[in-house]
Amino acid sequence: MDPVVPPEITAELTQILSNLVQGDNEIRQNAEQAVNERLAQTPEQYLLALAQFAIIAELDVMRSFSLVLLRRLLFRVSPSPSQQHQPRLTLYDHLSSNTLTTLQRLLLHSLTHELSQDVRKKAVDTITDLANQEMARGRPWHALQSQAFAMTQYQAADRGVPPAALRESAFRVFAGCPNLVVDLQTDAVLGVFQKGLQDSESVAVRHAALLAAVGYLTAADPQQLSRSLALMNPMLETIHVLSQSLSQPSTTPKPVYQQLTQFLTTLTPLCSSHPTLFAPHLQSLLSFFPQLILPAVDSGPTPTMTRPFPSSASRQDAFVFPPPGTPTSAPEPEIDDEAEARSTMRLTALEFMISLSEARPSMVRKAENWVAVMIRACLEGMSELDEDEDVSVWLKDDPSTGSGTSDDSPPSLYEQSLDRIACALGGRAVLPPAFHQIPSMLADYDWRARHAGLIAIASIAEGTGKVMLNELGKIVDLVTPMFRDSHPRVRHAACQCVGQLCTDLEEVMQERYHQQLFSVLIPTLEDPEPRVHSHAAAALINFCEGVEHDTLIPYLDPIVERLLRLLNPGGDESQVHRYVQEQAITTLAMVADASEATFAKHYPTIMPLLLNVLRNADKPEHQRLRIKAMECAGLVAIAVGREIFRPDSAPLIELLIRIQKSPLDPNDTQLTYYLISTWAKIGQALGTEFEPYLPLVMPSILKTASSKTDISVYDDDDDSNTERDGWETVQVDGRTMGIKTSALEEKCQAFETLLIYCSTLGGKYAPYLTPTLEICIPCLKFDFHEGVREASAMLVPRLLDSGKISNTLSPQMVTATFNQLISCIRSEPDSSFLASLYKCFTESLQVIGGPSYLPQEYHVGIIEATKQQLQALADKRKSRANRLAGDPDVDKDDIALYEQFEEFALQEMDKLLTDLDRNHPLRIAVSSVRDLGVNDWDADEGEEVA
Repeated sequence: MDPVVPPEITAELTQILSNLVQGDNEIRQNAEQAVNERLAQTPEQYLLALAQFAIIAELDVMRSFSLVLLRRLLFRVSPSPSQQHQPRLTLYDHLSSNTLTTLQRLLLHSLTHELSQDVRKKAVDTITDLANQEMARGRPWHALQSQAFAMTQYQAADRGVPPAALRESAFRVFAGCPNLVVDLQTDAVLGVFQKGLQDSESVAVRHAALLAAVGYLTAADPQQLSRSLALMNPMLETIHVLSQSLSQPSTTPKPVYQQLTQFLTTLTPLCSSHPTLFAPHLQSLLSFFPQLILPAVDSGPTPTMTRPFPSSASRQDAFVFPPPGTPTSAPEPEIDDEAEARSTMRLTALEFMISLSEARPSMVRKAENWVAVMIRACLEGMSELDEDEDVSVWLKDDPSTGSGTSDDSPPSLYEQSLDRIACALGGRAVLPPAFHQIPSMLADYDWRARHAGLIAIASIAEGTGKVMLNELGKIVDLVTPMFRDSHPRVRHAACQCVGQLCTDLEEVMQERYHQQLFSVLIPTLEDPEPRVHSHAAAALINFCEGVEHDTLIPYLDPIVERLLRLLNPGGDESQVHRYVQEQAITTLAMVADASEATFAKHYPTIMPLLLNVLRNADKPEHQRLRIKAMECAGLVAIAVGREIFRPDSAPLIELLIRIQKSPLDPNDTQLTYYLISTWAKIGQALGTEFEPYLPLVMPSILKTASSKTDISVYDDDDDSNTERDGWETVQVDGRTMGIKTSALEEKCQAFETLLIYCSTLGGKYAPYLTPTLEICIPCLKFDFHEGVREASAMLVPRLLDSGKISNTLSPQMVTATFNQLISCIRSEPDSSFLASLYKCFTESLQVIGGPSYLPQEYHVGIIEATKQQLQALADKRKSRANRLAGDPDVDKDDIALYEQFEEFALQEMDKLLTDLDRNHPLRIAVSSVRDLGVNDWDADEGEEVA
């Protein structure tokens, strides 16, 4: 085509682009500067030159690069300082209509003439971005619409471009810009899409058509959606056709697995956004989905029942790659690649089913075998640990370093999937099919099956807990014998299972089955394998978190004796595993916390050991051991009380001071956190006797509590816009912001520590009252961390009380406090924190002497703020009721949670109003808002009744 820019500009741009892809940093930076200069001087000519270069450049990579660069530059925000309060304009917004028309013509030429598939995909990306931007500004690109529809019909090669390639690109355009078709006649659009979905020549065309169909259905309005239901059949048929091709002798499985993965990945988002579209097709899906998500075994009509987990020999007979009848001369790595491709496809198909289950639980529960197939797939997948694994390697691994089975390994992904299924569907749907298989797994001779059965019980406990309680005794009877299993990984899994059950079914497990659990956990603390006895100690932590004091005491001595042997085994020091010592210390801390004063019997043995660790654990490899010892010493001190702890308080405090003053290791990111935490525990243990040590700890805690939030703001095209350790990215007003969460956690902990000191020391905290209030009051509006706000709300009344006791509370302090509280209550949108604010106000009011001591302006202010909040809560409840009436499948668990938080707020409102005036008319309004709640169902686990 004819050139659209002078040849000298083309020549210069060619040189600049060549320099941009150079490896030399200086050359590349100079080229970037040249691009910015040219765009500042003559932007239109250089953008057109880029588009032209995407057509005339000889090398594929340069044509592709020019399209990527054009797309980035077109929509880069113009650096204009006058736009601070204006819509953010891009370079594209400054183009003349002639330039824009020429640019569109060049891009359409690239789309229809480009021979390289990869370059054509880049052209599609740039074109769809431009089309979306045009439509957002009310300027439809009719030429693109017409050209794309024409391309979907191409059957003969056009200018050397294969017709299938053009059809694929057309559907990719529709996928990237659904608005090109949403306003057209529905039947015509469906006809084009159906033809693409059934394309007999190209799988790539079918996939592009599926992308376009998903985009179309996602963007369609309700009326269009109802008229487009017929599109679901050909969409789902694309998956079915691919799955059928696996049974054809001439098929090479690996590409089909990859294609199935691609198609399923494309379709899965529709499960979450429009799950009801799949309702008429569930049984059809079940006709072929089992072969996609289950291992390829050949063991009769019910393989799990007849041979749940075949031996290695039978597995080889039943699960062979390539399948019989295909060439067997492929090298070994290709077979591994094929197995990996099938594994990925299985997990992708399972993800499709789980996404649909999570989006519409009541719908899939009614589909016969839907849940059972998913559960069987998870159980089979969880058992597929490496058959050739050398268990000695696993035993030698240090679990504290994150070694062992990775979280993204297939067995771990199946485990996570099972947990999601249980949480989505509940116990009545999940437990029967799960326990149809788990008992036989626990009795299987293959250790991997036994391991999977135990991990499965742990995985489903959270989601099925309420129903599982009915059969908990039988489950405990199934699990406890596994602690005597011959394989260490099974014993390890048994510890994991019991620990998880103690967490998810807290108190019930500890109250009903403590004798059975202790009878297996305590002996396992002496297991010959360190990884096993360490995990038994970890499971004891879960047990102690929900145990009653009197239940634990009879078992205290044997537990502590064994934990002490793990901590200080004696003998050859080279055989001591540091992670075992760390776990023993952590468990001792939890046991001390749970047993309280009864732990005093063991104090003379344990505290010297902990002090010894703190004296000598000063090497980099001892970082975790040292912080665990600090934490344990603090918890032991609280458990035994001030009288017993007092003699050792001075040595412990001296060690903490030494650690605090030692040079900070930049790699020891947790030391500051645990130092603050341990000081707080010592303060809690010593009570008012801690006052002399406040000058040692308060400066650093006040500094941490007053620290500014570390925030980074990223541009949309900023390459640094990625997750970093200790950081979290959030979207605020269309901008991407990074927040340093590790610093926020330290700030929160500092506030919690200030609360402990102020509550414990009372009037003796007075020297620090003013600086603490100055930090605390503004943080009632600290939106970046819920824990900081909650701690601030609890701290305010304690600070006022400290000032009152010490006669240092000034009128200015009271005024600043109530001003901020009323301001916060008036604007707070979070019902949960609103309850905390009202409680803070009520407690603060009691500290100053009651309502009669509250100035009239604050009476008026809090009543007006309460009226606003009651109106807001009423509006929210009415809106939810309307939504529930219009869609009975709305997630009732979410509504129940919202209303529970609102109920807390309403209760605290009513308490404050009662204190102000027992007959206050707003109390009737509180009752009226409470009556607007829709949470009046009583179904088990919040499950809808079928």
